Amino acid sequence: MTAFRDEAEVYEFLGGVFRQGMQDPALVEKLRPTGIVLRITYTDPDAVLTVDMPNTQLHEGAGSGPEPNVELFMTADTGNRFWLGKVVLPVALAKGQVRAKGPVAKLLTVLPMAKGMFGPYREQLQAAGRTDLLDA
Repeated sequence: MTAFRDEAEVYEFLGGVFRQGMQDPALVEKLRPTGIVLRITYTDPDAVLTVDMPNTQLHEGAGSGPEPNVELFMTADTGNRFWLGKVVLPVALAKGQVRAKGPVAKLLTVLPMAKGMFGPYREQLQAAGRTDLLDA
C-alpha cells in the first residue's frame, strides 16, 4: 500500500515541506551558499521535485527546473517516513532504500537542517487530516 493517493499529494505534502522551509529566512541563509540543486525522483506514485537551494525555488515535475547536482531516488513512502524522522538517510542509502547520484557527501552536510522541518511536516499532515500518513 502506498501512502499517497496520487502525484498531486506528493507535491502537496512532500513538496509542501520544502515550500515551508523556503519561507524560513534563517534556513534559507544556511542553504543558499551550499550551491545544492537537489532532484528527488519518487515512485509509487511517480513525482519529481527539484529543490534549487541557491535560488530558493521548488520545481515540480520531470524536466522542470535547473539541472541538479545531487539526485535522490526513493518511493514516496520512504520520503514520507524521512520527514517523519523514521528514515536515517545514510542508513537508507547503505540499505539501498534510497539511491543517490552526485556528491552525496555535500547533501549529507545539510541533512541536520532537515530535522528542523520534521515538526512542521507532522503539523501539515495533521492539519490536512492525513493521520494515516503519520503512522507510516
